[in-house]
Amino acid sequence: MIYQPKLLRIDVTSRKHSCEDIPIKLQKKFIGSRGLNMYRLFDELGPETDPLGPENKVIFGTGPLDGTLFPGTRFNVSAKSPQTGLVGDANAGGFFGSEMRFAGWDQIIIEGRSDEPVYIFIEDDEVQIRPADHLWGADVWETHRIIRDELGDPDVQLACVGPAAENGVAFAGIFTNLVRVAARTGVGTVLASKNVKAVAVRGHQPVEVADPEEFRRVMDEIDDSIFEHPDYESRRQLGTTRLVSALNAMGILVTKHFLTGYFPAADEVSGERLAREYNVKNKACFACTAPCSRWFVIQEGPYAGLYGEGPEFEPLGAFTARVYNDDLDVALKAIDMCNRYGMDALTAAECIAMLMELNELDLFTSEQADGLDLSWGNSDTILKLVEKVAHREGVGDLLADGAQKAAERIGEEAEPYAMHVKGLEIIQGEPRGLKGYGLGYCVASRGGDHLRAEPFFELSEDAEEAVKRYGTPKAAFPGEYEGKGKLVKDFEERCAVVDSLNVCKNTAICMEAVPFEKAAEILNATVGWNLSGEEVREAGERIINIERAFCVREGITREDDRLPERFLNEPLPEECGPSADLVFELEPMLQEYYRERGWDLTNGWPTRQLLERLDLQQVRDELLEGGWELK
Repeated sequence: MIYQPKLLRIDVTSRKHSCEDIPIKLQKKFIGSRGLNMYRLFDELGPETDPLGPENKVIFGTGPLDGTLFPGTRFNVSAKSPQTGLVGDANAGGFFGSEMRFAGWDQIIIEGRSDEPVYIFIEDDEVQIRPADHLWGADVWETHRIIRDELGDPDVQLACVGPAAENGVAFAGIFTNLVRVAARTGVGTVLASKNVKAVAVRGHQPVEVADPEEFRRVMDEIDDSIFEHPDYESRRQLGTTRLVSALNAMGILVTKHFLTGYFPAADEVSGERLAREYNVKNKACFACTAPCSRWFVIQEGPYAGLYGEGPEFEPLGAFTARVYNDDLDVALKAIDMCNRYGMDALTAAECIAMLMELNELDLFTSEQADGLDLSWGNSDTILKLVEKVAHREGVGDLLADGAQKAAERIGEEAEPYAMHVKGLEIIQGEPRGLKGYGLGYCVASRGGDHLRAEPFFELSEDAEEAVKRYGTPKAAFPGEYEGKGKLVKDFEERCAVVDSLNVCKNTAICMEAVPFEKAAEILNATVGWNLSGEEVREAGERIINIERAFCVREGITREDDRLPERFLNEPLPEECGPSADLVFELEPMLQEYYRERGWDLTNGWPTRQLLERLDLQQVRDELLEGGWELK
């Protein structure tokens, strides 16, 4: 079998499409999915590209393992972000990525802008651009139902947007399987700007592997490592919601808009309570052996009858501890609203938490918020603000471009209270007590994001292993900063590889089921190559550097790789227990990271020598021709 990935280009302006082979050299350099998407972004978009203009592109990417029996395969979707102006990229599980492979496609690039609402239906090599006037305004769940009914096939897989994207909310996502969401950086907003409501895919082609016996052997080893991992059972039962209790005990659960890392009501909103009182069954992504998602039902109270999948830790923590809300039902309702309207729940919650703190500081009043009560945890306000943001109504219009831009519009005094990096809101992990994660936020190509690095090893407390890997035992402890530059570099490259293979970070990264050597083994068995673990690692390094080059071209320097001042100057309070009194030591970690990366220590740019070593001469030449003085 010869592995030959295919690219489908669809121009919704002209209603034409074309097919291209993806050259083998590109495949080996970037592996697939995120890697190839990042190559396309850099190669086909310039710094002058308007994120909401027809020249921006929405790129769906799958990896070589999508559609195989590898557990928990996913997809990436990429564009220039309308929220940050930088790398727009998001990743989701479910079944869409595998269905793309069954239809014969490894990348789908949507270009141009339709003159009327449409959706795209792809069935194997047949492409239809169909009217979607009747879908405009429909929420994510309605869109799934209507299109499947219209096509007469309940197994069609959809990637769609909701009303938030149609209304230009800058942090709208692309949703599949109702709640599986490529949530961050506004990729859904870009799709809606093209007047595309959804991409529906149905495939009937097998996904074959080059060496079935070797594939099965490696898969058995990976499955065994997952099943034998000490976290397997808690991940299967609670999913990521297990982190509410765990982080709270460590004093690093983002609470009251980062004023503290301890939430007194954590037990009331924990994954354990969800499992006892709300969850009715487990769910899994395609072929997954660790079914970490759950189906919940609210049995009583004002929201009785509400049901859905999830939630994940980030939105759960954000709509409880972050906004200081102790009502789990309200949090589930707010998350459900975000899912149906089609927007990033984490960014929505950060905007709400920011307004609540600004109100407490007399920097933003109830009158400015359409008369809403902005006291901490106010249930009615939380739900009304989600509604207003989705429709850009009243104060919701202020918040609909994200926390950074909202704070800028409120005034200079408000700007320090927007908890973001490079325009993307920081996740639900306190960087003062999670220093490797915090460094990852600083340098991530997407902005304040953990999934570009996910340095889970710093929670291991395995000092002996930390010395072997990173030269210091302190790298294995979340409150220490030594060794975190090496740690983050290592895990960024692991994550780039995993996102390009397109598998789940819960198993591949956090449970370390797919280190570089194992990634090479499964990749070679799948596609018939002969790459070493070091060559796979270098592909991850190449992806990180082409993403950095994209950001450099958009004006990013070392000055942008930083956290808000709160984290650098205000220690965590005593109630945070083991994390009390910690601050974030930015400069020594950043200096170590740049040295390990081989970047210019002054401006944080890749050097000519590094780009040449990584066979990125095209990137080097474009930066030099554009006036960037690379060392």
